[in-house]
Amino acid sequence: MNNFDLMDDLYWTPEARDKLKKIPFFVRSQARQRIEELARNAELEEVTSAIVEQARSEFGQ
Repeated sequence: MNNFDLMDDLYWTPEARDKLKKIPFFVRSQARQRIEELARNAELEEVTSAIVEQARSEFGQ
């Protein structure tokens, strides 16, 4: 993780965190990175359950 990532943490809504917890632990870290990348690309300041669902459909999971 670089300094940009450390300084640019996104807020996760409780609903989004719940959805993240349902992702198997062995891929959760990678999924979180991809979800946050998607949110940043959309210029969002928080990760919502809608973004998590969008990521699931885009990444085929």
